[in-house]
Amino acid sequence: MSGHNKPQKVPGGPLSVEDKVLETGASLIQDFQPVKNICAHLNAFHTYADEPGRYVEANHYCAHLTKDVRQCILYDSPGPNARLIGIEYMITPELYASLDPEERKLWHSHVYEVKSGMLIMPGPTTIPGTQPAWEAAETQEMKHVIGLYGKVYHLWQVDRGDTLPLGEPKLMTSFTADGQFDFEAAVGDRDKRFGTDWKRKKELRADIQEPQIHPDANSAWKRRNSM
Repeated sequence: MSGHNKPQKVPGGPLSVEDKVLETGASLIQDFQPVKNICAHLNAFHTYADEPGRYVEANHYCAHLTKDVRQCILYDSPGPNARLIGIEYMITPELYASLDPEERKLWHSHVYEVKSGMLIMPGPTTIPGTQPAWEAAETQEMKHVIGLYGKVYHLWQVDRGDTLPLGEPKLMTSFTADGQFDFEAAVGDRDKRFGTDWKRKKELRADIQEPQIHPDANSAWKRRNSM
């Protein structure tokens, strides 16, 4: 973290020389084991459970606790000065089915994220010859993610311009169908920045089998559609 610069739209001055020295020393001496377990970077869009359609792009940095449980730290960008905006837990269908019915309503599916090409695992874009192997690895990962259920809270409402994490944590959910937001504009802009193509992702994932989604999941959209 020795190259730390002041993030944009965050109050306060740049780090002092003393802070930078302490950061550098800590990084050389301390062992940051929990974050070293991060094994995947995923990018997708979340929407507010109490305001479906209002969305935030989220970069997920995920680690496996067990074969059935993953935990992810969410940032607003993949850059060195990214703001930590939330957390997400992902569990297998077996664990999800064991939850209390009211608890299950807080979780969302990942089927649409995977099949639409929205969910990506950003990889190398400038190294010649690596794209086919990376796409194969990404598609294989999507075969695992498509069946998982996620529970996500955002702590910092960066989409409304907050310069600090204000208010209570907000339960978020996933998009589950076409027409719920301006997909082509939002995902298209993301693709330009990452050098990816959701249309190609969708094509590559056409043969991934869609699991049956538990009726208690994605409750935010069901509440909205019933109004």
